[in-house]
Amino acid sequence: MRKITNELILNFKNYLIEEEKSKNTCDKYIRDVTFFMAWLYGREVTKILTLEYKKELCEKYAPASVNAAISSLNSFFCFMEWHDIRIKALKIQRQIFSSKDKELTKAEYERLLTAAKDKKNQRLYYLIQTIASTGIRVSELRYITTSAVHSGQAVINCKGKMRIVILPKKLCKMLKGYIRENNIKNGSVFVSRTGKSLDRSHIWKMLKALCETAGVSKDKVYPHNFRHLFARTYYSLQKDIVRLADILGHSSVNTTRIYTMSTYEVHRKQIQRLGLLRC
Repeated sequence: MRKITNELILNFKNYLIEEEKSKNTCDKYIRDVTFFMAWLYGREVTKILTLEYKKELCEKYAPASVNAAISSLNSFFCFMEWHDIRIKALKIQRQIFSSKDKELTKAEYERLLTAAKDKKNQRLYYLIQTIASTGIRVSELRYITTSAVHSGQAVINCKGKMRIVILPKKLCKMLKGYIRENNIKNGSVFVSRTGKSLDRSHIWKMLKALCETAGVSKDKVYPHNFRHLFARTYYSLQKDIVRLADILGHSSVNTTRIYTMSTYEVHRKQIQRLGLLRC
């Protein structure tokens, strides 16, 4: 009988680790398979039940979230060699406009910096600028070390891929001052009071605390949005999406396209400037 057990999930987790999947990927896959096991409530895994589970996911979650769960389950089914139970992902039309409600503008970014400075939160003030001026992921902040600041570049190892991120000279100058003032001898520049690297939730809370003072919607303020701001700003100046994909560490340019989408309003103004209409 095909039943999912805690032992099988543990074996799957060990397999993912051996495949050198990132910790976040492992956690996501295991969480999704565990939810599916709980939903089955001891029943045998069948194609019909899996499709029923997919239908329930569609009623509760956005298509992208459903596809992420399906990817996790299909990976587990392949591991178990239950190939006949694999299910198809939802077909999603590629989005061509970004949401104005989610896009962080340059003016809002500046207001967040001002708020961080007014609150005398020097660490957050420099952290925001580090992500926004390099385009790194929040999980990659730990690679911004004292040696990286002094050399002007950080060597980042993410998802099994190594890449070099150039640190702007102005950023290096700022961070050198921060390092001296806080007596940081070596290791990561952005650490907690106990010397540990800042985790995502801690950074998230610090950012949310700035929103009211800065007058910026909380829906727009999260670490990854500074990475998006970097991507849009870089692309607007350079118009080189292949180079941008390399800088961001993307395997596919299609992923990078998501970062460079303009809002509906921006696209409308661009169309109007074509000059192809006559009254």
